[in-house]
Amino acid sequence: MVAGIFAATGQSCVAGSRLLVERSVKDEFLARLKRKAEAIRIGDPQDPATEMGPLATLRQRDWIEKVVAESLAAGGMLVTGGTRPAGSGFYYAPTIIDAGGSDLPCVREELFGPVLSVLAFDTEAQALALANDTPFGLASGVFTSNLARAHRMARDIRAGVVWVNTYRVVSPLVPFGGYGLSGLGREGGLDTIRDYTRSKSVWINTSDEPIPDPFVMR
Repeated sequence: MVAGIFAATGQSCVAGSRLLVERSVKDEFLARLKRKAEAIRIGDPQDPATEMGPLATLRQRDWIEKVVAESLAAGGMLVTGGTRPAGSGFYYAPTIIDAGGSDLPCVREELFGPVLSVLAFDTEAQALALANDTPFGLASGVFTSNLARAHRMARDIRAGVVWVNTYRVVSPLVPFGGYGLSGLGREGGLDTIRDYTRSKSVWINTSDEPIPDPFVMR
């Protein structure tokens, strides 16, 4: 979960920016996640000890701060982060927001930053509805010990990639691409070859018979 959103400071097309967690374990899970997030070493990306570096631009950090502020004003609860670490650079602390609902800006927007929005669910059907309540659909992850549930969710989640009990695993042998606003086409695997080819249909009449009446269906 931590690497899914905070790796690369959340600046990844497959960043897991929305976390759906079963309500019965939400409080305990958030407490553990908070400790993990607050233990992340922030610093110079050229330092091998650094676990999370800065954002790419000042404009990006300003926009993330704006979305976080709007989300908190709309009812989101700040679990941790939401601040700039001391020092220079476009740094932003690992941030977790207990969203409470899927209409908050931090849930709806594709932030490309270290901000995790948490949504609770009670049933599998509710989790699926929340997962699909987005115009994007590049990558998703399902963590479960129930194999049948894993297959159901993998089938019904509208995303080009579904990881089960893992995250951020890629291979050039496997198609990669999204649904909705998350891009067109696929890269990787045979789908890449198909995307770089153009099909053509050629019809040849080899008969010596006169050309039939074109107005008669045959």
